[in-house]
Order: sequence, then structure tokens, then C-alpha cells
Amino acid sequence: MTPSGEAPAVASRTGEQHDFHCYEPARGHGLKHNPMQSIIAPRPIGWISSASLAGHNNLAPYSFFNMLRGDPPLIGFSSGGRKDSLRNIEETGRFVWNLATRPLATAMNISSSVVPRDVDEFTLSGLTPMPSSFGAPAYVAESPVSFDCVLTQIVDLRDRNGRPSGSYLVIGEAVYVRIARHLIVDGIYETLKGDPIMRAGGVSEYFHLTADGHFHMHRPD
Repeated sequence: MTPSGEAPAVASRTGEQHDFHCYEPARGHGLKHNPMQSIIAPRPIGWISSASLAGHNNLAPYSFFNMLRGDPPLIGFSSGGRKDSLRNIEETGRFVWNLATRPLATAMNISSSVVPRDVDEFTLSGLTPMPSSFGAPAYVAESPVSFDCVLTQIVDLRDRNGRPSGSYLVIGEAVYVRIARHLIVDGIYETLKGDPIMRAGGVSEYFHLTADGHFHMHRPD
């Protein structure tokens, strides 16, 4: 890497050349906005409902979220700091993931508001809390898919030197699943019909799936 932080262009086997902007994250990226959130994108949204032991509902979206294993079905989201969702899940060992869709985008965004712990984001965003199973908190009635989850572990994320990062990875096993029947066609869940939205980079960017972006590619034998 050159002193300016730029790497020389190198021809690849396909003939493509890239003029790289290079940086060490610990020293800063030198751009207007951190590109990492734009590069690892779009990211599915962990729209997490939880409840405190006192019974206060909480609903919040997390963009650092994904499915970690299929069998058993494990999902995880990262909380930057000890937010209400994390504290509720520590207390109860339960949470629900709700599918954030394009029609629910505005409500999802409202539910991200920073409010006191006793403020119900279901009420704030005009959504309907519905009783769940296995002692899980309420799920979003308007969402076409939801997973009732039991906490399996909370990981205190650390940097390469072992220092706490200030973020916590919450992992739960989905023990009960709800899918709106119209999203199942010939026994197959149609992802596109679910119209999920995903977080992109920047301060306000999102994506949702379109038919134009759909393609098939089988794994090599």
C-alpha cells in the first residue's frame, strides 16, 4: 500500500482493473460515511419484540442481524450498547423476530425511536401486539412472518486485542414459526411475495426485493 492509502491498480485474470481506496479501520476510513455498512449490504432486519419482567413491551429494529444456522434454527442480532431489547431478553430469555416488509417500513422506522423503557413502541408505531407461544413476548400482528425465540447465548463482542467492543450478539433458537399462508406456493415459501426490506449503507438507505433481481444458480456437484 502506498503512503497515501491508495493501492496500485492490478490486472486480474479476467482483465479487470481496480483502483483501490485502502485504509486500516482503526485509523479511520477517510470518507464521508463508514463504507462497511454499505459494503456488507443489503442486510436483513432484526425487528425484535421483547418485554421486561414488569411487562413493558419493546419493539426495535436491528440492522446487524442474520440467520446463523438452519437446524436448529438459530438467529442472532447485535445490540450496540445495553439497549432495552438486550436487557429484556436477559431478564426473560425470550424474544420474537418479526419480518419487516415494505408496507410496514414506516412503522418499523418509528419503532427505532429512542424512548424511555416504559414506552410501548407497538403503540408508538400504530402496530398490534399479539400473544405469542412458549412464554415469548408479543409479536407484530401486521407482520406476515414471525419467530418466537428462546435465548441460547449472549456474546460480549471483543476486538482482536480482547477489548470489549460495546456490542453484544444475542442468539436465540426459533421454537415457533408463523407464516402467512399466501406466502406459501406449492409448499414453498416465496421470499419475493413477502416483500422484505433490508438495510443498506448511509443514514437512510434501504432496499426491497424485486423480480428483476431474482436469479438461480446451483452449487457445483
